Amino acid sequence: MRLALIARGADSTPVLAVLIGDGLLLDVGAADRLFALGLAPAVSIKALAERGDEGLRAVRAVVAAVESIREAGHDTSKVTIAEETAIFLPPVPDPSKFLAIGKNYRAHLAELERNGLIREMPDEPTGFIKLNAVIAPHRGYVRRPEGITTFDYEPELAFIIGKRASGVSADQALGHVLGITAFNDMTAREIQKREVETGTRFWTAKNMPGFGPLGPYVVTLDEVPDLSDIWISCAVNGEKRLRFSTRDQIHSIPTIIEHFSRYIPLEPGDVMATGCQEGTAFGQPNAAELFLKPGDAVEVTLEGFMTLRTHVI
Repeated sequence: MRLALIARGADSTPVLAVLIGDGLLLDVGAADRLFALGLAPAVSIKALAERGDEGLRAVRAVVAAVESIREAGHDTSKVTIAEETAIFLPPVPDPSKFLAIGKNYRAHLAELERNGLIREMPDEPTGFIKLNAVIAPHRGYVRRPEGITTFDYEPELAFIIGKRASGVSADQALGHVLGITAFNDMTAREIQKREVETGTRFWTAKNMPGFGPLGPYVVTLDEVPDLSDIWISCAVNGEKRLRFSTRDQIHSIPTIIEHFSRYIPLEPGDVMATGCQEGTAFGQPNAAELFLKPGDAVEVTLEGFMTLRTHVI
């Protein structure tokens, strides 16, 4: 399934939606009520993760029922909305933890080292905390901070924890994942460089409001043939800037889960981002031309799954 959190109604209430084909999003809760299905599906993606397998079964049952109703020729327009007009919210706006895995692609590690943005090469997964205030939606607007001229993009694959993971081994890890989504780990490079030079570990450079566009969908793992072969690309104003495969990751998703769940429990709805490859603006000889400016539109694509669009103001 392709799950989304969208705003509906006069008060823009967040509702759980599923993409049901031909560009339509199904409001799962509204469908359950309108057609008296009695399945009581979860009201958000985080709530769905917290309900585990039972939650997924309820949502799938609603989708199956509505598809049967549509095939029988009945009107379902009251519970569907066109994808192009939907108001997307971040799929998980309030995770208990948002962990970003850094230094997870060798070429990007070398790029960071050349530019003075890391001091050591790690031999195990490393990460940092993203604040919930950074999370921004698909088609959202992100403000470039005043005085910042080195505003950069980092397209990444992120995943959502679906079952509590504590001390989980790598071979069990994927059973604790709900699905994948797109993430743009936007960065103020000049601040990042100062933080590295001074030994600061808070990462203000990556934790300013809106610096973490996420979404638009969470694709459940049953629709992902191979997590180790997902192509990720980034374009600015339609110009392709970089493209890479998760095959180049140093640490896979199972390894990441095994490592971090050894120390802290990963809870349903937690978000984890898996890092970026080389090719962002700061590593290029013409970086000044490539850094993001007001008016730019940035697209992060998980090829075959979704595109996350962000507008810079």
